[in-house]
Amino acid sequence: MKQDRLYAITLYLLNHGKTSASALSQRFEVSVRTIQRDIDLLCQAGIPITALTGSNGGYEILDSFRMNNQLASKEDYSYIATALRGLKTVTNNTQVGTALEKITAISPSENMGLILDFSVLREGGENLLQLLQNAVICKKVLRFSYTNNNGESREHEVEPIVVIYKWYSWYLLAYNIEKEDYRTYKLVRMGEVDVLEKPFSKQHRKAEEIAKECDILSRRTTKTTKVRLVCQADAVHRIKEYLNGYVIEQRANGSAILEMHIVESEQWWIGVLMSLGKNVEVLEPPHIRERLIRSAEELILLYAQTGTALSK
Repeated sequence: MKQDRLYAITLYLLNHGKTSASALSQRFEVSVRTIQRDIDLLCQAGIPITALTGSNGGYEILDSFRMNNQLASKEDYSYIATALRGLKTVTNNTQVGTALEKITAISPSENMGLILDFSVLREGGENLLQLLQNAVICKKVLRFSYTNNNGESREHEVEPIVVIYKWYSWYLLAYNIEKEDYRTYKLVRMGEVDVLEKPFSKQHRKAEEIAKECDILSRRTTKTTKVRLVCQADAVHRIKEYLNGYVIEQRANGSAILEMHIVESEQWWIGVLMSLGKNVEVLEPPHIRERLIRSAEELILLYAQTGTALSK
């Protein structure tokens, strides 16, 4: 097990750069003293690890060091190939196919019991994802129109950092030049996207660091509302599947009380609840009940007026 930990520590330092002994001890669930002994062993094995002192100190591996590709096993390459095949289904990037061919040539992949098909995630056709990815790689400024939750549209100029698939949607993490701040943009709300021959105004940090600092890769920045509802038997699995609801009370007749968390500014949950009709009733909070009632009344009025007009 020690050998596995030594290998894992080496990979961690290569991927994350300078890391303190305490952070490594927490990551690998061993004492700081054990980490210090492991580092000594790695240095004895010829891995060039330097120790930096001070408040910002830690261990890091010299940039000149590279891992031997033979350290990856046949199973490792098979998992990489599986991931690349999944990526191919969502983008028409030829480099993905080339990378897959290289991995397969190094080690013919085995059946890992897993197929990733993300073709349903294609946003605006394959071209939009490819265009945004190229803009990120080439560090080109983007200009596009963007429609917010209130239906208001305005033009934005941004420096693209990375494209993220999260919360069942694609987002662009970018630096807004006018606001001088990092923002996320939902791809489905973007239109008239143009790549400008304009360089970035500043050097940006790693995408993962920016996303973590802005709390973008978690949903804590998005306010959610807890909703409690009673579902008939036929609707329970639909609330669980479509809205991530969970049962808090199961009833003998098959019905159940569920709870779920929604983003009030989104529309998806309203459509799901209304489509289930009388099989689902929101118990609380009251303002969510009222919102559904208003939506239902507006629909009734619309179709009543339409029916009257058509009968004339």
